[in-house]
Amino acid sequence: MSDFSVKPVLTGEKTVLRPFTAADAEVISEIIQDPEVIRFTGEPSTEFTLALLRSLYGARATAPDRLDLAVTDPATGELLGEVVLYEWDPGARSCTFRTVIGPRGRARGIGTEATRLIIGYGFEQLGLHRIQLEAYAHNHRALHVYEKAGFVTEGVLREVEMRDGEWVDEVVMGLLDREWAALSSTAR
Repeated sequence: MSDFSVKPVLTGEKTVLRPFTAADAEVISEIIQDPEVIRFTGEPSTEFTLALLRSLYGARATAPDRLDLAVTDPATGELLGEVVLYEWDPGARSCTFRTVIGPRGRARGIGTEATRLIIGYGFEQLGLHRIQLEAYAHNHRALHVYEKAGFVTEGVLREVEMRDGEWVDEVVMGLLDREWAALSSTAR
């Protein structure tokens, strides 16, 4: 089991995942202010100034307990979003996954490929046993992507937050190393 200090470049057909730099702060700022991103991830509890984002994303490249990778367009290098493995528990060989794809990266299969790339890296290179995630129940597109990647719904946290005047549920999903291995062997 390796820690998360190695920040790889993972290449697919539709996207390249690469380590973040402080220079990514401006584009990340645009992405996290996108109305659809806010709708599916919530309002940030902190004001993310450019200075704060530069500091946060600049430090991501050296964080040994999490893996934050920029989702980029392979043809242009444009930053489209992020994928993250965090809340690492070395004893349980588990972590949590999250992703954000901005407007220019949607409806292109990029989120699906980015999810599979980082999840595959987590299981195959980092030796993880379990990866989990939480997503709002009304985020149907994300839930579909996660199901295609092999995640299984483990439960629903009912009415966890008030959003736009309505209570929303949160879906908890998980994927185990043996499930990923079975999926990976049939996809080859």
